[in-house]
Amino acid sequence: GFMKRYAELLRNMIIEGVDSESDRLHPLRSMKIAVDAGNGVGGFYAYDVLAPLGADISGSVYLEPDGNFPNHAPNPENAEAMDCLSKAVVSSHSDLGVIFDTDVDRGGCVSSDGREINRNALVALAAVIALENNPGGTVVTDSVTSAGLTEFIEKTLGGHHLRFKRGYKNVIDEAIRLEENGINAPLAIETSGHAAFRENYYLDDGAYLITKIIIKAADMKKQGKKLYDLISELKYPAEEKEIRLKISEEDFRAVGDRLLNELADFAAKREDWQIAPDSHEGIKIIFPKTESFFILRQSVHDPVIPINFESAQNGGVKKAANSLYEFIKDFDGVDISPLKQIL
Repeated sequence: GFMKRYAELLRNMIIEGVDSESDRLHPLRSMKIAVDAGNGVGGFYAYDVLAPLGADISGSVYLEPDGNFPNHAPNPENAEAMDCLSKAVVSSHSDLGVIFDTDVDRGGCVSSDGREINRNALVALAAVIALENNPGGTVVTDSVTSAGLTEFIEKTLGGHHLRFKRGYKNVIDEAIRLEENGINAPLAIETSGHAAFRENYYLDDGAYLITKIIIKAADMKKQGKKLYDLISELKYPAEEKEIRLKISEEDFRAVGDRLLNELADFAAKREDWQIAPDSHEGIKIIFPKTESFFILRQSVHDPVIPINFESAQNGGVKKAANSLYEFIKDFDGVDISPLKQIL
């Protein structure tokens, strides 16, 4: 019932979007698309959405649901899963590879040459699609997106980038709030691959995101171009690193709060530390000299302090980590050994 109707809706989107003159009902017959469902429930996308539209899905892997996930975790953020999809695309000479998480909330993809379009690159691609008919629109993302992504959304696409809190619900709620205040916010997306388009009622729907991307990929192929060409101006950081420091005390919230407050005080006194104005979560410290930054925040549910480092220059992460170490080495209640490992 529902799944049949859902697959039909997605197929109709592609039929409308690709608009193939010669064979309207099979707009994907020149496309070869590999789906990696990771033995989650995403296999329907290959069988019920792509194949009926004429796509060659022979490069697909792990389409049969199996709750033991014998092959790899069904997760676009998992390096092994992305690597597996990348190999499947290249070995089957597919035009595109797509991957879903277990229940198809999240997606990711791989271009025909095996390059991953994931995390910041996926956000960039979704932004291209969302801003096409929404010039100057705002893309709401989680807090750990890269500096290169902001530049791409604002300079290349002419949109606005609002970094908000992590948690896809937070990102979606913020986009809805902006909309209610008269600000055009067509897309809310997390680097994890959770994406919600306004036109789809802000639902975090991985199949919808991937469907929009497939329409684009077919269009690019017609022009003799690659999907990657849409995001060729996206700059990648020279280095990035995430570490997680465990909080050893019972009341981990209080320790986290104290750490953030003391860090803010410390940063305010330092010439070379700049507190980012767009810290909606935790605290983001920028080091202008090395074009690097770190974001330090509290985990929502766990007694850990995640820290994300990024630098546009080689060696910048280490320098930023050393600066942070100067502050945190005297702080009690947090295990800083993961930080020491990157000094």
